[in-house]
Amino acid sequence: MTAVRAEDGLLETDPSPGEPQPTPTAYELTVVLPCLNEAETLAVCIRKARASLDRLGVAGEVVIADNGSTDGSQQIAEAEGARVVPVPRRGYGAALRGGIEAARGTYVLMADADDSYALDDLGPFLDKLRGGADLVMGNRFKGGIEPGAMPPLHKYLGNPVLSRIGRLFFRIPVGDFHCGIRAFRRDRILALGMQTDGMEFASEMVVRASLNNLRIEEVPTVLRPDGRSRPPHLRTWRDGWRHLRFLLALSPRWLMLYPGLLLLVLGGSGLVWLSFGTLTIGEVSFSVQTMLACATATVAGIQTIGLAVVARSYAADLKVLPVQPGLERTLGRFTLERGVIIGLISTMLGIAAFIVAVVLWGSHGFGQLDPASSMRLPIWGMVLVVSGLQVFLVSFTLSLTKIESR
Repeated sequence: MTAVRAEDGLLETDPSPGEPQPTPTAYELTVVLPCLNEAETLAVCIRKARASLDRLGVAGEVVIADNGSTDGSQQIAEAEGARVVPVPRRGYGAALRGGIEAARGTYVLMADADDSYALDDLGPFLDKLRGGADLVMGNRFKGGIEPGAMPPLHKYLGNPVLSRIGRLFFRIPVGDFHCGIRAFRRDRILALGMQTDGMEFASEMVVRASLNNLRIEEVPTVLRPDGRSRPPHLRTWRDGWRHLRFLLALSPRWLMLYPGLLLLVLGGSGLVWLSFGTLTIGEVSFSVQTMLACATATVAGIQTIGLAVVARSYAADLKVLPVQPGLERTLGRFTLERGVIIGLISTMLGIAAFIVAVVLWGSHGFGQLDPASSMRLPIWGMVLVVSGLQVFLVSFTLSLTKIESR
């Protein structure tokens, strides 16, 4: 039996023993501000957010996800009527996850507590959410970046490049991938199971939302110079690399598959071409040395493609990435037994190439040979043996991941 009580305008439930604790959702919107020593600007941010909620007539709250402030930010937040949620685990992403989990609103809007974002204009975000969007991103490049609000390196290189990579890798229709003000349905974002603790949390949210087919929309927003006298927590190169690393980690296609295919095509073409003899273009001759380099590229390409397939399949099994039906059908046909057979055939052909090379050497009395003509068969033997072993091992690895999945 569950009793309902009203306290401070918020409906809560007292579950009977054994019943799960429900999450109160009497508020429509929760504004979450991560905080680490933001005493200079925190009060004005809370006032702007509350004023916007009042002006819109929205039942809402402001939550301060405090990450261990030592400058009295907690007392300031409470004095301004915000709810303080302590988050012991350090990091921008960790603070936001703690704030989102503690939020009582159906929708959540997150922003920085440095007075740089338009917390006094929450209406466009809420309108999009009410219209069915799951995630609403702010776009500072469309809304306007005031002078001094963003360093030139971030404005002209970091944000545009990372946003373009995000659109290319994941086909996300977002022009400002790392905008710090965004709003979303709380239940949909929590269901994504995000893990990162640092600044890359911003990328993780967008990427996971896209991979899980959530509806993502954008609204213009203004970025103003922040009101702090100290430097920001953001570190340009360190955090930029963490964003890029995360984008690559969630895209085995771009990290491994495409580079592997490029190596295989270029290396394999050169390997076949040079098998028939030295190739001369102008005054440049390509012989057995170039063939060895092409063989290396071919082997590296096959190995990289195999790792890409294993990584993508395993990520889908772990629910880190969504299942791709086409890939699953292909892997379903590529059984362990077929992979073992292909690997054994390739290995045996490679061994046969070595045997033929030894026989040819014997026909010359096992004496000194011309490397330009005698190395081609052993090079092919190496490529076939190593490639066969790689196919064999990839097949076994895929079968192990499927056993764990089942």
